Amino acid sequence: MTINDSEKSNSSEQSPTRVNLREALEERYLAYALSTIMGRALPDVRDGLKPVHRRLLFAMRMLKLDHKSGFKKCARVVGDVIGKYHPHGDQSVYDALVRLAQGFAVRYPLVEGQGNFGNIDGDNAAAMRYTESRLTEVAVRLMEDLDQDTVDFRQTYDGEEEEPIVFPANFPNLLANGSAGIAVGMATNIPPHNVAEICTAALHLIKFRSASVETLMKFMPGPDLPTGGIIVEPHANILKAYQTGRGSIRVRAAWHKEDMGRGGYRIVITEIPYQVQKSRLIERIADQMFEKKIPLLGDILDESAEDIRLVIEPKNRNIDPLLLMESLFRVSDLETRLSLNMNVLTNGLVPKVLPLNEVILGWLDHRQVVLVRKSNYRLEKIARRLEILSGLIIAFLNLDEVIRIIRFEDEVKLTLISTFELSDVQAEAILNMRLRSLRKLEEMELRREHDELLIEQAGLLELVASQDMQWAQISDSIKELKKQFGQKTLLGKRRTQFAEAPDVDLDMAEAFIEREPVTIICSAMGWIRALKGHQGDMSKLSYKTGDEHKFAFHAETTDKILIFTTDGRIYTVGADKFPGGRGQGEPIRLLIDVAQEVEIFDIFIYKPEQKRLLAASDGRGFICVENDLISNTKKGKQILNVKAPICAKICTKADGNHVAVIGQNRKLLIYKTEEVNELARGRGVMLQRYKDGGISDAITFNIEDGLHWLDGGGRNRTVTELDEWLGARAQTGRMPPRGFPATNKFT
Repeated sequence: MTINDSEKSNSSEQSPTRVNLREALEERYLAYALSTIMGRALPDVRDGLKPVHRRLLFAMRMLKLDHKSGFKKCARVVGDVIGKYHPHGDQSVYDALVRLAQGFAVRYPLVEGQGNFGNIDGDNAAAMRYTESRLTEVAVRLMEDLDQDTVDFRQTYDGEEEEPIVFPANFPNLLANGSAGIAVGMATNIPPHNVAEICTAALHLIKFRSASVETLMKFMPGPDLPTGGIIVEPHANILKAYQTGRGSIRVRAAWHKEDMGRGGYRIVITEIPYQVQKSRLIERIADQMFEKKIPLLGDILDESAEDIRLVIEPKNRNIDPLLLMESLFRVSDLETRLSLNMNVLTNGLVPKVLPLNEVILGWLDHRQVVLVRKSNYRLEKIARRLEILSGLIIAFLNLDEVIRIIRFEDEVKLTLISTFELSDVQAEAILNMRLRSLRKLEEMELRREHDELLIEQAGLLELVASQDMQWAQISDSIKELKKQFGQKTLLGKRRTQFAEAPDVDLDMAEAFIEREPVTIICSAMGWIRALKGHQGDMSKLSYKTGDEHKFAFHAETTDKILIFTTDGRIYTVGADKFPGGRGQGEPIRLLIDVAQEVEIFDIFIYKPEQKRLLAASDGRGFICVENDLISNTKKGKQILNVKAPICAKICTKADGNHVAVIGQNRKLLIYKTEEVNELARGRGVMLQRYKDGGISDAITFNIEDGLHWLDGGGRNRTVTELDEWLGARAQTGRMPPRGFPATNKFT
């Protein structure tokens, strides 16, 4: 070869290979994505673990750190994990170990720590050289029967060791402890649940494999978080999240009120939402308090020791504690949304978002596979032992000949095999038998063991062939698990409770009003005042010359007062806004914009959901809810549409099942309340028909109690036989019973 040929050859070997950049990026990014999804971020539906957690627990098992042994340094555990199984940073592995030991992060800890493993304030754990750890009983259950060929093993990254692909998982770890992770293009977030409830749902699924998620929620109504708290998410929303595998759940802190005497109180928070750091929570609330974003809050104190105890002090003692807490829930992490995204690896390969029933079935099916593999492994062991026992029994039956062959034959093993038709294993077992085993008692033990193994073998063969027996055995193990971690145990007792979020109107101005009893008095000319306390004797009240008493009732300063005028408008005034009791009060027109020709014909206290019957002088009316009567301006709200000379005349509670209407023509009509329309505003329907005049009075009552009225002497009168006056709405009616007041008024 010439020099030129050699140079050409070298240049051709070193020339770069042309690669399509798009294809190369797609291929490499896909490989990275699959590695992240399968090897780091998503848990396996069978044992609920990610590879780092699985390797941690397996390394601790190989170090014999079960829950009955002593502790070992975490540095030793982390060293074994990164040296043999998980070639990643030691700090990331130690962080994973620490989390498995934190009772506020994991519902059922898999690692028992000794030393500083951090706290709920967000403080980090001590360095791994200072802390020690061992497995908990839950972790031991996850790895139970691992050495009985129940799962497959694979080589570690360097090929020197073997590690399990998945654990046998005699514990529903995925739902019990939950999981969280972010992969490439997908994520998972599964909150912890109560093991006893999971076991109950699993037992139901074994009997009824096609059971719906709605049925399973009767047994496990929602998450059970390590830090407790209260779930206020509606049941329907939780059901939808479990059915689809995706959703969110509102969780609130648990609190109670402590009386301090003399009307004072403070609020004590004993449980905070899951994954909320207590120190950051307090810091955030304090910042908002200084920025005056929480005007009802006076101070927040942390009196926590082993248990959480946050003390909330109100700005003053008149603030409603429920209102204070609702304001805190809206602006702080005392209320959070817990994400639910049940994205897991099915069969260790395929990521998929599963509903609740399929998650539990994934664990149950894995338990069935484990049981069958364990049974087959035991059958192999039994078959091998039976083979050896058969050979030993033959040796005992022909003991003298066996001794002769051993003493005098050159090829002892081959001679034994040919003479007694033994296998190689049987011959080897006979040759390894010790002299002390030649006693008669040993022969009896061999026969007894042989018979017992035959019985066990028959049972296992029947178990492997029968799915019903397999599920029965799995059910027994789940029942035992449920008993061990039941609701009566300290670890198994449900921590998170359920409640409905109260519907509270956050009116900060009202929150500072001191709640005091008052008596509201309004004169015929519209002068109004509020006397302190609930007055009994109204006869000593004085009025301006030419004025007289019209309304008086008991209320509290925090009440809203509704004022109904003859033009069909309703006004809302806070009871604290009325002038005090000195003098004759002030004109009500200073508080509301009422026309001079309009009169006030009713004043009453606002009560949410209370229904009222409204009627105009022409006999038209309807039923409305007091929620629709609230107005926020001095101009009020038009409710009953009337035009002069017609005016609004009646506003009475609508609590009964029948309406009684009497007109100026002194005709009484009674009919069912349901015949009157329920409106928010309008003219309404004709309550009673008149040729001349209009309506005098109307009430609602329960017909089974009879119709009541006050006679001229102020005595209560009742009539129960009312068939004569029963009719349909908008009829004329008949003359009222004898003794009915001449004023045509029921009260």
